[in-house]
Amino acid sequence: MQVDYAPLSYMSSDLPLVMEGSLRIAPFLQVPNLLVEFGLDPASITAEAGLDIGLFDDPEQGIPLAAAGRLLALAAERSGCPSFGHRLGEQVGLDALGRIGQLAKSAPDVSTALHQVVLYLHLHDRGAVPALWISADRVVMAYVVYQAEVPGIEHIYDGAVAITFNIVKLLCGAGFEPIEVRLSRPRPADVEPYRRFYRSRISFGAEHSAVVFSADWLKRPLDGADGVLHKQLLQIIEFADVRGEENLVANLRRVIRCILVQGVAPEDTSLAHIARLFSLHRRTLNRRLQSLGTTFKTLIDEARYDVARQLLRDTSLPVVDIAASLDYADAAAFSRAFKRWSGVSPGAWRRSLPPP
Repeated sequence: MQVDYAPLSYMSSDLPLVMEGSLRIAPFLQVPNLLVEFGLDPASITAEAGLDIGLFDDPEQGIPLAAAGRLLALAAERSGCPSFGHRLGEQVGLDALGRIGQLAKSAPDVSTALHQVVLYLHLHDRGAVPALWISADRVVMAYVVYQAEVPGIEHIYDGAVAITFNIVKLLCGAGFEPIEVRLSRPRPADVEPYRRFYRSRISFGAEHSAVVFSADWLKRPLDGADGVLHKQLLQIIEFADVRGEENLVANLRRVIRCILVQGVAPEDTSLAHIARLFSLHRRTLNRRLQSLGTTFKTLIDEARYDVARQLLRDTSLPVVDIAASLDYADAAAFSRAFKRWSGVSPGAWRRSLPPP
């Protein structure tokens, strides 16, 4: 069959740049409809959350992650449905990622598709980082919010993991079943909505929110694989990515957080290693950061503080394990650094959190 492709110039390369701490509103477009199902007025609920109902008319609009969390928490409270975020996520899949979703669908296989989703998700979402951990027999695809004190964080994770499940299931096709679904949120009183949807083992209070599945699925060729379309979309997305790299500090923050979330070796967060990722000499990177009023050490400390608070807030990991994951020599060194940042010890900071 002959397939005609639009010239690249007609496939808009003007992808909107998402602001730091925000994401495209596309995954939340069904919120007004869900509110109506519960007999609620979407305009008044969104207004109470500090949002204009008109935002939901355009999937390319940006929404601060904190505002999205407030909206989901308010919707869960007013609807009497604690699993509101999960119910939203059930209805959202790869199409919500826009061009990135189209790129994944046209990829040659599951492995390429998932790697490209993780590589380019920051063009859709700058409030969290994805991670793809692959071992000999299993894959863990995780979503980690690195901003501290995001309201309604459990609803954000509920939705994100349901979306991740839908994405992986669509790519893998018939017969896909996860090994495990992990949610960093506390176990809810009613787990039936989760059991009914995932039909798999579910671990609440986990270290990360993620979908775990067999590595055998990575080799599966995609039914929608299309080499010509994939190449066109990749050009568009890479152009947008290069355009976004103009903000060096924001992109350094994103890369450092990604490395910390995915687990670090001592050399991974070194100045020389990070500079190589940006094709810069370490002295050049230092000079550019100094001209922008910051330093590499400041950015590393900021990222460690963000990820440390996320792990203290959203997981039950012992402080010693958090210290190791952030590449500190021991818990004492981590505690000293955390107290310098926050004025209190990690344990005291965790105890000061309101109950979930």
